[in-house]
Amino acid sequence: MRIAGGIAKGRKLPAPKGDYRPTSAKVREALFDILRPRIMGAHFVDLYAGSGAIGIEALSEGAEDVTFVESDPSRADAIRQNLKLIPFRGGHRVVKRNTHAFLKEAEKDGESFDIVFLDPPYHTDELDRTIKSLAEIDILKSGGIIVTEHSVKKAMPETIGSARFLRSYRYGDTVLSLYGKD
Repeated sequence: MRIAGGIAKGRKLPAPKGDYRPTSAKVREALFDILRPRIMGAHFVDLYAGSGAIGIEALSEGAEDVTFVESDPSRADAIRQNLKLIPFRGGHRVVKRNTHAFLKEAEKDGESFDIVFLDPPYHTDELDRTIKSLAEIDILKSGGIIVTEHSVKKAMPETIGSARFLRSYRYGDTVLSLYGKD
């Protein structure tokens, strides 16, 4: 896994072992080209963090802090190990928990984020379940953005709670759909 931009640009980090679908370097670069005006100083949450590549890239690009949510213990440990390799300025925490449990607890604790990124496994109902969870809670700050990475075959809703669809970007079979909250 190579960091594409920011203070750690070009650094190579080991990817965790196991069966998961990491966001391609091309899509990561495009994502941060899109987010660059918003990322500096942002409170960022990477749901279904997997390898941690998206959240690590967010830290490299200047996010104030990143919360990595990953339920798989070995992947969560791999993210922790990678975070030790680069002295990021932003804060970070790795939460080893199911995304839905994390979202409920985050709302209960009054947490809020500028950017919510979610990339659940494509061939499950996790995207629909997480969209439903996000629609029922209020963890997105005013002016915040939700970014979903999903298959081109997946139809997306017009709104996620109080966030409305802004735009989508297609990269082969992968789509990034953006939702903004006024």
